[in-house]
Amino acid sequence: MLVLASSLIAGTMIGAAGCSDIQEEDIFVEQNAALGDRLPGTSTNDTNFAAFKANFAATEELEDGLGPIFNAEGCAVCHDAGAIGGASATRIERRYGRFVNGVFDPLGNRGGSLRQLFTVGPFTGLNGQACNPPLEVEPAEATVHNVGRVTTPLFGLGLVDSMPDSFFTGMAASEPSATRGIANIVATVLPNDRDAGQSIGGMRVGRFGWKAGVPNLLQFAADAYLNEMGISTQSCFKGVSVTAFATESAPNGIPQPAGCDDLAPPAPAGVPAGTDDAVGSCAGGITLIQKDIDNFKRFMTNLAPPPRDLSNSGAIARGTPLYDSIGCANCHTRRVFTTPSPAPNGVPSGTNFQPFSDFLVHDMGALGDMIGNAGDSVAVTRRMRTAPLWGVRFRPILLHDGRCGDVTCAIRAHDGQGASARDAFNGLTAAQQSDVVNFVRSM
Repeated sequence: MLVLASSLIAGTMIGAAGCSDIQEEDIFVEQNAALGDRLPGTSTNDTNFAAFKANFAATEELEDGLGPIFNAEGCAVCHDAGAIGGASATRIERRYGRFVNGVFDPLGNRGGSLRQLFTVGPFTGLNGQACNPPLEVEPAEATVHNVGRVTTPLFGLGLVDSMPDSFFTGMAASEPSATRGIANIVATVLPNDRDAGQSIGGMRVGRFGWKAGVPNLLQFAADAYLNEMGISTQSCFKGVSVTAFATESAPNGIPQPAGCDDLAPPAPAGVPAGTDDAVGSCAGGITLIQKDIDNFKRFMTNLAPPPRDLSNSGAIARGTPLYDSIGCANCHTRRVFTTPSPAPNGVPSGTNFQPFSDFLVHDMGALGDMIGNAGDSVAVTRRMRTAPLWGVRFRPILLHDGRCGDVTCAIRAHDGQGASARDAFNGLTAAQQSDVVNFVRSM
């Protein structure tokens, strides 16, 4: 068994699903593993990992399909805090929507709830015409305004991607009823081709994104390539042409003239017109994933979790029991995860890791961002995925909208199912609060 740790502090034994006979204590990642390194023991070597990372860090151009509207010119433009693959240090995307009779409407006819912040501006189109895609604006009919979403860090997520659904549903069942989370079950649009258990339309526990709405890292990559960079793709999975990510966003839902979205070459026959990067025919039952999103997936899958900071050992020792007693661990669990054997996505089997999250969604009350899918109730839009706390010290801004610059602020903003932990934290002495914060910042 590979353990990504150099030491364990003695702790209590737990017997919850997936964690039997594992100490519920803090796993300390080897201190010589730099942030952004390759995960040890994966099926990918350093040379290949460097190539995947270079693709992830590359910036896109009009000729690649960038635009017509977008949030970033490349993955690493936003995933840059601490190392490539981190959270965003500066950029915060924006969302909107409205409620009609208590039901969320993402205003799909006005471009959908994600407002892309940039346009490619004036250029000469593929047909020689003058093109100038407009900048998106928040529609006047929106009642949920300018909601911020910070880019989430990617460190260690290949380990999370490997975990079976039963682990997350079992964790939900074991949580205290007052703070019990919900495993968000979502449809798989683009299965991970390395995981034999995934299929198109198959249901899986969502574990990525602020709403836990994404079931695997390949789909995460395709979705981000489309919605954050405006680059549309088509892939093949077991002979089926996957075109869910082949239609790029139009400014406030207004399609641009043909040849005026970007300068990517025309799509091949049989692929939706306007697809920027396609693999073509899926005849013969082939599986062929578009190259860029496959490389993005491989980079994320093989990205090591962040190392722990053990320099303030006294505060860690004092803060750990306080963290538990005030209720932080009810959602930001200290439970040790162990990758299955065999792991389905190429990460090492039997690896212990500790992300400090249950990856479930919780009703966060006033902290919930009120953004959802079409038809969601108000209660559903208040739900947020428990953010993993590992590597939190590398994040310059905290919470889903970046409103906080420090851990204390983030704790005090909690509401809903997090309100009791917030209130208990506020009831601690200043010294105890400092110990809790320093423990969190050690993760």
